[in-house]
Amino acid sequence: MPWVLETARQLGLIGASLFTQSCAVDTVYYNIQEMQEKKIPPEKLLVTVSRFPALAALEIADLPSFVQGMESESEYSSLLNQVVGQFSNFKDADWIFVNTFNTLEEEAVNWLASQRSIKPIGPMIPSFYLDRQLEDDKEYGPSLFKPNLDGCNEWLDSKENGSVVYVSFGSLHWREQMAEIAWGLKRSGCCFLWVVRESERKKLPINFAEESSGKGVIVTWSQQLEVLAHRSVGCFMTHCGWNSTLEALSLGVPMVAMPQWTDQPTNAKYIADVWQVGVRVKANEKGIVTKEEVEGCIREVMEGERGNEIRRNSEKWMKLAQTAADEGYGVLRYLTMSSARVFEPAASRFSR
Repeated sequence: MPWVLETARQLGLIGASLFTQSCAVDTVYYNIQEMQEKKIPPEKLLVTVSRFPALAALEIADLPSFVQGMESESEYSSLLNQVVGQFSNFKDADWIFVNTFNTLEEEAVNWLASQRSIKPIGPMIPSFYLDRQLEDDKEYGPSLFKPNLDGCNEWLDSKENGSVVYVSFGSLHWREQMAEIAWGLKRSGCCFLWVVRESERKKLPINFAEESSGKGVIVTWSQQLEVLAHRSVGCFMTHCGWNSTLEALSLGVPMVAMPQWTDQPTNAKYIADVWQVGVRVKANEKGIVTKEEVEGCIREVMEGERGNEIRRNSEKWMKLAQTAADEGYGVLRYLTMSSARVFEPAASRFSR
C-alpha cells in the first residue's frame, strides 16, 4: 500500500515497508514495475523477467499467476496493478524489511539490495518452533479461535515418526479436484491429516471420511506450526503460500507442492528445483491433478532414495533457518535501538 508511506511522509514520520512474500517474487514485481514505467510491451516483459539472472530459470508457468496473463486483459489485471504498485515508491522508504533470509535466496536478496538497502528479517516464525529463545512465543498473534486439539494431537502421537501426510490448502478446490486429492491420499497408503473447512466438506466423496477413518483424520482447523513440528509428520501437501513454505522449510518438513495462484507457482518452483525439498504436482490437460499424480508425488516424498534425498535437503534448510533466526535477534535489537532514536523526537513533536 504505497499510500501509507506517502501519508507518513506528509505527517513528517519515518516510513518502513515490510514485504511478506519471497525475495524472488519481490524481484519479479519490482522489475515489472520498472519495465512498465519504461513502456516495455508485456510479451517482451514476460520473457525478460523469466530469464532474469538473479532468479532461478523460470518458465512462464513458474511466474506469479497475476503476471502470467498480463499479455491480455484478464481478471487478474487489477490485482497485478496492486502487487506491482507496492514498488512504486520502493526507494523512498527509510527501511525495507523482507520476510526471508540470506542463505535461502542469496542471489535475489543481493540483487534487490543492489537497488537499495534492504534487511532480510526472516523466517518470521514464532521462536518456540525455531530456536526457543522465547519459550512462550508460540503464535503469530492473538486468536479468537481456540479449538480443542487434544484428539488431533493424540492421533498424531499414536503414529510412527515421519509417517503422516499433512494436507492443508489456503485456497479452495472444486468438487472434482477434491475427489482426486481424496482418492490419491487413500491410494498412497499413508496416514493423513487433512484440513477441510466445514463449508468444503460437502465436496468430499460420499462416505470418504468414514471409509478413511483407519488411516486418515479430517479436521476443520489445525494449529499448523504445532502439526508441522510433530515428529510423526513426514510430508506437507500445500498450495505453497509463502508463510506455509517458510514454516515447512524452518521445521524440516518435505513438501508436495500444489500451487494455485498469486505467488504460489514461483514458490513451488523453488521448493522442487532450487531448494529440492519436495516435488511439484503436474495437472492434466483439463487442469486437474489426478489421483494417480497425487499418489505418485506422495510416494516420491515418503519412500525410496528420492525421499531420503528430499529429507536430507529439508534438514539442511531447517538448520540454516535456525541460524538465520538467531541472527535475526541481532536485527531486532538494531530495530529496537533505532526505533527509540526515531520515535523519541516524533513523540516529543506531537506532545507539544
